[in-house]
Order: sequence, then structure tokens, then C-alpha cells
Amino acid sequence: MKITDIEVICLRVPKIGTRCVWGEDAVIVKVHTDEGIVGIGETDSSPLVVKSIIETPNSNLACFGLKEILIGENPLDIERLWNKMYNMSNYLGRRGAGIHAISAIDIALWDIAGKYHNVPVYELLGGKYRDKIRAYGTFIPADTPGENKKIVKDLINKGFTSLKFGGGILGDDPDTDYEIIKAVREEAGEEFELQIDLAAKWKTPEHTLYMAERLKDLNLNWIEEPIGSDDLIGYKNLVNSIKPMIAGGETLTTTHEFIQFLEIGEPDLVQPDVTRCGGITESMKIYELSKQYGVKLVPHGFSTGILIAATVHFLAACETTDLIEYSQSTSPLFKDLVKNKIPFKDGFVKVPNGPGLGIELDEEVINKYRIF
Repeated sequence: MKITDIEVICLRVPKIGTRCVWGEDAVIVKVHTDEGIVGIGETDSSPLVVKSIIETPNSNLACFGLKEILIGENPLDIERLWNKMYNMSNYLGRRGAGIHAISAIDIALWDIAGKYHNVPVYELLGGKYRDKIRAYGTFIPADTPGENKKIVKDLINKGFTSLKFGGGILGDDPDTDYEIIKAVREEAGEEFELQIDLAAKWKTPEHTLYMAERLKDLNLNWIEEPIGSDDLIGYKNLVNSIKPMIAGGETLTTTHEFIQFLEIGEPDLVQPDVTRCGGITESMKIYELSKQYGVKLVPHGFSTGILIAATVHFLAACETTDLIEYSQSTSPLFKDLVKNKIPFKDGFVKVPNGPGLGIELDEEVINKYRIF
């Protein structure tokens, strides 16, 4: 079997030139083969940047577009092809968007392998440890405490036993942050599991310490990315100074960055995104690293049903990590792109048993929101 084409599909809900928020754009990769098997992958990154990295012609021996590297290759040689992409796209970036693009293709290759062998991806990863995975819901907070109480009530009624919120106005103003978080806690109840995500908007360890002190009676489970991921000493100081777990890692790529994060930053919880960190191949290696450092791993994930499927297969094959993020985005790309998106029910998502990732895309949704 040989790779014959790599198709990159860029989707966007708002028109170009208008503001886009999380979940409102996406980049999908379809890896085509001469046997008619098509693998599906995605990365939660800038669609047009990823498209350029995949489709650009080569400039020198260390600067190839990923498509040019892979045409004619056997898609089942997943580890070898990962290394080939990594080495031959050196000048495009061994971090950031370069790895995001590799991630999308890697996920598609695992999908091909599962379809070829007629088994779910988790079986190729060594087998599943569980039939279902507990899911926490993630939402972008509304602007007022009252509106957020309504959101929380609805999500708890849907069966969620754990929630996280971030983005929007969270992190812009200390008093507003406190009032929103307090309102969510009041609605959820004292013992309900709650997390917050600052997307680095608290900026400094000093401000994070101040806010953690203000919020100490609200019993947060973890505070996610209060500061930028480059501030490794800041992470270490926070971990040693405040009670809620300090989490991070969604912006990091490859084991190289995660080793630094674990070794120097010493987070309580590490959060690779399977569509950014290097795909399923690299996620498994990061999981092994987390075990070596004795750190809990809970993947980041806020995109389409492709990401959900890839993350579920990854987690099913991990013995010691059993919590998945489940987006509450209202975007049609989240809700409708995958016809058979893995559903949330009674606090859990079930691990699918179909071949590959087990997903089917809605081509009408693709045609409606495709920009390139």
C-alpha cells in the first residue's frame, strides 16, 4: 500500500476578517492510498499555516513540505514516517505548527492502519484498559455570574460530574474572575469537581499567587495555564506554593518540550493535546514520560469529533490515565462535522470498537464551511 495524496481541508464558521473563537475553525487532513483506504486526522492549529507546511515545495534537504516527504510511502510505517517528517522538515520548525501538521498526518496514518487491519486504533496501541472514560465538560464562560450559573446547571443536568471553564473574559479582571468563579462554585455545590483555565492570562506567578489566595475557599481542583508555558521556574514556584493542582502543557510539542516541562516546571498535571503534541505516536511517549515523573496526564482537547476520537483511542490504551476533556462548544464544526461523534452520556464516553478511529465525516458540513 502506498500514499497517493494528502488532502488538506480548511474550515471556518465566521467569514475571514471577522473574529474567530475556539472551535470555530478547523483543519482536516485526509491521507489517500492506492488501495482506497483514506485516513482522517486533524490538528487544533492555524489552518492555513498547517496547509502551507504540508503543501510547500522543498527548499533544501532539511526543508521539505510533509506531502512531498510522504507520497509513495507505505502508510503503515508509522514510526518511521514520523521520524522522516520530523527530520526532513527541520527548517519548518521542530516545535509549534511544524509538529501540529505532523500530528494531523500521524492521526490519519493510525486511522489507515486500523482500517487496513480491521481493528480499532487502541488495539494497535496495545489494547484497551477500559470500555468507557470519565469526561469533564469544558465551556467558555459568559460575561456575568448569573449567565454562568445557568450554564453550569444545564451541564450538571446533562450528567457531568466535573467541569472546567476558561477563555472569554476569564483572566481579564481580578474582581470579575472572582465573581464568576464564585458563582460557578455556588451553583455546582461545595464538593463538585471544578477546574479553571486561564490560557496564560494571569501572566505572572505573583498575580497567580494573589488570585489563588482569593480563591482558596472555592476548592478548585486545578488551575490550568495561569502563566505562559515558557516560564518553567514560575510553574515550579507555583506548584510549591499553592493548594490547587497546577496544570499545563497544551501548547507544548514532542517529548523534548515535555521533558523540560516535567523536569524544571514540575507541574502537578500535564495536558498534551493529541492533535498538537505530535499525534498519537508522540502522545504515547509523553504518557510514558508522565509515568516516569509520577505526574497525572489528562489530555487537552477542544476541537472537533476527530480530536475526541483520537483522544479516546489514546486514553483507552493508557493504564493510568482515565479522564477526558469534552468540549461544550456550540460550533457546528464540533457538533456536526463528525456524523457519528462519540457521545457523552451519564458522565462518560464509550470507547468505540469500529476499525480505525471509527468516524465518518459529514461532507455537507465540509462543503458549507470550507474556505480552502
